[in-house]
Amino acid sequence: DACSRLSAHLAFGNISMREVVHAAYYKRVTLSEIPKEQRDYDLRAVDAFIARLHWHCHFIQKLEDEPSVEHHTFHPAFENARVTDSIDSEKRLDAWAHGTTGWPFVDACMRSLRHTGWINFRMRAMLVAVASYHLWLDWRRSGQVLARLFTDYEPGIHWSQTQMQSGTTAINTLRIYNPIKQSKDQDPNGQFIREWVPELRDVPNEYIHEPWTMPPLMQPELGVKMGADYPDPITDHIQAAKDARAKISEIRRTEGFRDEQLKVLAKHGSRKGRGQGRRSFPKQDRMIKSAQAKRVKSQLQLDL
Repeated sequence: DACSRLSAHLAFGNISMREVVHAAYYKRVTLSEIPKEQRDYDLRAVDAFIARLHWHCHFIQKLEDEPSVEHHTFHPAFENARVTDSIDSEKRLDAWAHGTTGWPFVDACMRSLRHTGWINFRMRAMLVAVASYHLWLDWRRSGQVLARLFTDYEPGIHWSQTQMQSGTTAINTLRIYNPIKQSKDQDPNGQFIREWVPELRDVPNEYIHEPWTMPPLMQPELGVKMGADYPDPITDHIQAAKDARAKISEIRRTEGFRDEQLKVLAKHGSRKGRGQGRRSFPKQDRMIKSAQAKRVKSQLQLDL
């Protein structure tokens, strides 16, 4: 019951970005003329929404600038980082795609998406992160599954975000979502889980996020036997996250990684500077300036 739900309409062109932008700014102006305690929306919420409209076009521009990001990693060091054709990877992909990973909240999100064609951004990010890190699946395979499910599929946004959430851009912070923490934070009472994973409808709150911890003698009483009625976790999510972080770190230490990273940053890093609503990232700003300086130097040479 949250979010604007305009994304599918924008993707299909049923409503123009111009109309949405004008409506948002009009809302902001009218709100600013009303006493704060009488407003139906917080001005910060409207500003955040307008910022997302800017990001919408920003990500589409990324694909227009570099169409290859639909099929190849932003940073070449990650091109073949994840195995895509093993029997085990196919099993993991199938379990993730059909909501049978054994992590209730992940499965609920995927089953809801398969049924409705829509899910909010945080849960999209979590699904990609789980596929990319905990299951070590290639972003192109998991990305294709989601692209076919999203009613609001927009290539520029989808593939840039898929790569960002899987850690292959090299310029964005690694976001390895803990599926159990997300479950407890976003669905503390298990309401969403019980709606989309009916096998667990009678499981008490104490075990709804981690049903594999239920005592064996309790399972028959609740009508759910782990490993039979509902799968055990596909892997140890804590160890899988540690392994993934180690693999990413190893790749980032390879020779020439930083040079390519600077190229990606110079081309795709945000141009929005300080004093314009962007938080200050001194290290990133220095990297952008360094990359731009190298580009200028190379352009001044005769051997291009």
